[in-house]
Amino acid sequence: MTIATIDQAKEYLIVNRVTHLDQLADKLREERVRQVIEPMLAGNALGGVPEEDIQYLLDLGLCRMASGQGLTIANPIYREVLPRALAFTPQASLPQITPTWLNADGSLNAERLLDAFLAFWRQHGQPLLGSAPYHEIAPHLVLMAFLHRVVNGDGTLEREYAIGSGRMDLCLRYGGVTLGMELKVWRDGYPDPLAVGLAQLDGYLAGLGLETGWLILFDRRSDQPPMAERTISAEQTSLQGRRIQVVRA
Repeated sequence: MTIATIDQAKEYLIVNRVTHLDQLADKLREERVRQVIEPMLAGNALGGVPEEDIQYLLDLGLCRMASGQGLTIANPIYREVLPRALAFTPQASLPQITPTWLNADGSLNAERLLDAFLAFWRQHGQPLLGSAPYHEIAPHLVLMAFLHRVVNGDGTLEREYAIGSGRMDLCLRYGGVTLGMELKVWRDGYPDPLAVGLAQLDGYLAGLGLETGWLILFDRRSDQPPMAERTISAEQTSLQGRRIQVVRA
């Protein structure tokens, strides 16, 4: 048995939604589950979530109390299943997308992928937000749906998130290409998250051994221009000298 066979078995369980995992996905629709899981996925604090709701998730075995970490998802497969289950409807709602991000030899071209994502987000981002079951992380779920269309069984998409981290990290692996991304949200009453995001992404990319990555800032403030007009990207250099594509969406 190798790591590859374990990954294949895990993927089989998730894709085929075996009974236990299918019931888990069904639980995500419950309001008291949502008000715990949604801030966890967004990297926010739990705030005023009632103690009995947290205990409910502990009793379900969906979460556990980890020493030095507080509340966390119970196990690695659940950590994978939760965002994938929530991104299922946005993924089913995606329009047909031509894979312009592939080179002639079938390898992934990160620059073309960025162009394809920007074009997709400008045209389809706003309508697809309504298909996401959790409003606070709707942009995250639509982006993950798009990236699952990109990997399409030939690559993997890994996620890292935790209470209070203020972000979600994604790692896309396709053939010989590894692409690290950090997702942050800019909300009313808070400063531009760019500087904090660049510093956090430096740490994430260092762990992946990468010198480049994407920082995606979802602007959820009120009274903003339409998504098609405000979605832009520009390259910036992080404090540790990494080349970062900053996407404002």
